[in-house]
Amino acid sequence: MADTRRNARQNHLALAQQIINIALERAMKAGDHLPEKLFSDDCGVSRTPIRSAFRLLEENNILYRREEEGYFLAISESDELLQAAQALEGMEQTLADRILSDRAERRIGDVQSVSALARKYNASRHSVLFALKILSQDGVATQLPGRSWAFQPMLDSPKAMDESLAFRLILEPQAILAPGFAVDSKKAGILRGRMEDFLTIREGRITTAGFMRIDTEFHCFIAECSANRFARGTLLAHHRLRRATQKDTSVPDFRLRQSLEEHLGILDSLEQNQFDIAADQMVLHLRRSRTRRPEAANRGIPPLIRRPRA
Repeated sequence: MADTRRNARQNHLALAQQIINIALERAMKAGDHLPEKLFSDDCGVSRTPIRSAFRLLEENNILYRREEEGYFLAISESDELLQAAQALEGMEQTLADRILSDRAERRIGDVQSVSALARKYNASRHSVLFALKILSQDGVATQLPGRSWAFQPMLDSPKAMDESLAFRLILEPQAILAPGFAVDSKKAGILRGRMEDFLTIREGRITTAGFMRIDTEFHCFIAECSANRFARGTLLAHHRLRRATQKDTSVPDFRLRQSLEEHLGILDSLEQNQFDIAADQMVLHLRRSRTRRPEAANRGIPPLIRRPRA
């Protein structure tokens, strides 16, 4: 329940879905009144975010408002309420995906206001805000003072990828060497098992997308083990950005397997508390990734006109 409440405070979309769940639990019918105080107490938040969530539900025809009386349920069948909740989540995620896609194609500038995005996508301000919050959780967008949002650099070109690896070469080995680094043995064991499973896959059948997921998990694990809060926070945000915006590239099977072996070697050193060795292994791992990226064939071609590999 505590985790649900924390998520509700961070995301009005999650709060709107929580309100629908409460309505289902209470077997509420069309026309039933939704008292602000009741839902504020049940959700563990103040009335202000409850009102915002009510407005979102009103925009999607799940609630309606009567002047001086408050909000009332517009639909009653449980199936309808469940479908409404799913549609609400899908709508916001779709808008976030559209914004991310336009950002990747350079159709959106570095700084945007909520009102400008609402006009561009013919969407309500609330919908745009929820989509931006989804993107902010992945480190793609950051709210600025006032009503503007800044989009982070995208990992969508060879130059951006090279800068990302250069940045990680500076910080990731130091995150391991910072005093207090502590390995979570349980998570390390789970990661080890998953990577070993990947290595049993037949040659040529490891997908780049699948590798990228486990690669990001491994590097996030390294960041989480660091006792330096600034290194940890910065690296986790960067890896979320990698996961959200890094495009699939064709990587030779041998390099995917070599990377997995390097991950396992780093894990071995960490579990033996050989942090100096693990940091050196991380340097070598990132240098190899940087020098063997498949960018040479694309050098000199602007990223927006490249054709995907067959």
